[in-house]
Amino acid sequence: MQKMGGTIFNSDTIFTVSSLTGIIKTALESLSPQSIQVEGEISNYRPSSSGHVYFTLKDNDAQISAVLFRSSAVKLDFIPKDGMKVCCTGRLTVYAARGNYQIVISSMKQSGTGNILQMLEERKKKLAAEGLFDSRNKKPLPMFPKKIGIVTSPTGAALRDILQIARRRNNSISIIILPALVQGETAANSIVKQIKTANDFCMCDILIVGRGGGSLEDLLPFSDENVVRAVAASKIPVVSAVGHEIDWALCDYAADIRAPTPSAAAELVIPQKSDILNELSGYKSEMIFSIQAKIEHVKLLLKAYNKENMELQFRNIEQPLLSRFENAKESLLANMEKRLEDTKTFIRNCITILESASPQAIFAKGYSMVRDKNTQKIIRSPADTSAGNEIEIVPAKGIITAKVISLG
Repeated sequence: MQKMGGTIFNSDTIFTVSSLTGIIKTALESLSPQSIQVEGEISNYRPSSSGHVYFTLKDNDAQISAVLFRSSAVKLDFIPKDGMKVCCTGRLTVYAARGNYQIVISSMKQSGTGNILQMLEERKKKLAAEGLFDSRNKKPLPMFPKKIGIVTSPTGAALRDILQIARRRNNSISIIILPALVQGETAANSIVKQIKTANDFCMCDILIVGRGGGSLEDLLPFSDENVVRAVAASKIPVVSAVGHEIDWALCDYAADIRAPTPSAAAELVIPQKSDILNELSGYKSEMIFSIQAKIEHVKLLLKAYNKENMELQFRNIEQPLLSRFENAKESLLANMEKRLEDTKTFIRNCITILESASPQAIFAKGYSMVRDKNTQKIIRSPADTSAGNEIEIVPAKGIITAKVISLG
């Protein structure tokens, strides 16, 4: 026979789940003080529409569920978020509907930066200093992709949402699923491997890398240094789609575009087929209208060229041209005649000059040519002959034979 929380029972006692949970709840609340202080790191922070806030309080070795009701949440002087280190004051209780123990927080204050957030901030600064987040390295997304690759869990809701949106927006685009682990110690290597595979084989035009929402710890693989480097080095444009809109990961900064959710990524990269068809239809209508307008304009122009006035219009065009032609012909003939006369005069002058410079004309003036009788070599000076040689003197007419008596 044993006793727990004021209830006595033995090994034969059969409890309902509700009664056993009630006993545990009573025992836990009776054993713990009315108010305790617990320090830890916020994880899986989930504010509800009612104003209540639910999250997990954790350290390196353990975690506990926590709830901060609206009446206490409105008194906070800061906005809680994942990774934040806080000191909470509250009481321990059991949430019977789920059978787990939790701390109901009455007040909470910041206790410093959480280890995960500090680690991520240091890693972010390091990678930023290397230029991995520079905007000049961002690649534009193709307007009309044919293939879209998705690196995510093959069983996750994120993939189902993307596929549903793809079918709705444009079922002619091929979706290539590159299955990867998105949570746990080996998730980062799995993600890196699939990004590299997509690039090595040029598998797609755009690559979506992401997963659905989760705690800060769940999203850590997408802040792994190797994952960030793989995203930055990808030749294929990368859209980072990690978690919900309030979530963030370091691969968001390295990606070419960050989408707030996987569904938003699908909306961003998959063009609406109906919009494209409507736009093309609009262009077609504009083109047809433009062509018809030009045809009508040409018809109006052609009406002016009917049989009755075509000849008159032709004459109006032809007469000035014929007049210009005749004037040009007369001017050309006149120029040719003048040029011909000038040429004749030039030739006559040349003949006169040539005739006056001919040997015969020179001989006619009384000059003669002297040459050796035997060699017929022209004698220009006494050195060209010798005493006793016979020479020939050639005047304008005839030849005179002489003999050299002496040389002076």
